[in-house]
Amino acid sequence: MPLVPLDRADPVPLWAQLEAELRRRIDAGEFSDGRFPTDLELTEGYEVSRHTVREAIRHLNKTGILKRERGRGTVINRSEFEQPLGTLYSLFQSIESTGTEQASEVLELAVVTDSIAAARLQIDEDTELFHLARLRRAGGEPLAVDRAWLPLAVVEPLLSVDWTHTALYDEMSRIGAPPPTAGWERLSPLVPPPADRALLDLPSGAAVFGLERLGIHNGTPVEWRTTLIRGDRYRFVSEWSPSGRSDLRPAAD
Repeated sequence: MPLVPLDRADPVPLWAQLEAELRRRIDAGEFSDGRFPTDLELTEGYEVSRHTVREAIRHLNKTGILKRERGRGTVINRSEFEQPLGTLYSLFQSIESTGTEQASEVLELAVVTDSIAAARLQIDEDTELFHLARLRRAGGEPLAVDRAWLPLAVVEPLLSVDWTHTALYDEMSRIGAPPPTAGWERLSPLVPPPADRALLDLPSGAAVFGLERLGIHNGTPVEWRTTLIRGDRYRFVSEWSPSGRSDLRPAAD
């Protein structure tokens, strides 16, 4: 693919032009073999200073598009899993649809009370809840810390399920409990607490996707879920069109 020359008459800094040009090449699939040009190759190819190249690379690293690996240098940070926004999905299904085995390590399976989850489920705060917390693994590597709360009276048989390799919604359907048919989900970048960071095998200061989900069946909330997902292994994609705001989505807290 021919290089697009940088415009020195443009008020946009050269490093920003180079960053945009490298994004274009990445999006076009030019580096599908995983090899990314060295700083020297970029310096010579675009006829810019090493400082310009390093600043462009620094911004691409900061946004997660590139990463540095020991022994390999700069490489493209290709997320392994992709999930469209605006659809009801199962993390289990979205992983296994790629041919990657999903497995879960149960962190907690218990009967609890939780005022925040109860408020989201629109029930009394002292109502007993089924709580399932799992470390989700994809291909043997940690991907997400997933926590779900549901009214115990509806899903009590799920306390005896082996959660190593199954999906919550599949198990709900199996016992005749109504799985979500609608709802809302909020996605935010955040730095996980130390305990979850350790579970996800992330360095200090690394950010994750923080998801909040309310699952609804025929107008009744049936599931409150929070999930922390590694941003270097998972990404969300949204298709857009002119439309109004969903009545299901809450106002910002």
